[in-house]
Amino acid sequence: MPIIVNLDVMLAKRKMRSNELAERIGITSQNLSILKTGRARAVRFDTLEKICAVLECQPGDLLEFSQEEKL
Repeated sequence: MPIIVNLDVMLAKRKMRSNELAERIGITSQNLSILKTGRARAVRFDTLEKICAVLECQPGDLLEFSQEEKL
């Protein structure tokens, strides 16, 4: 998938655990794990907004586009 989720990087920079973030933004740890591992098919803007507010970052700090080469 060409979208890379850097949520683990931001959590480490903020010295915060996944469980704490999940609790603070009001989602389950399991749903946050799906997002962190890049297995999520979509993310709601309000969830992204809450993550950015808690981690004091921009959406571009969390999401990265990587061009895949076509064979």
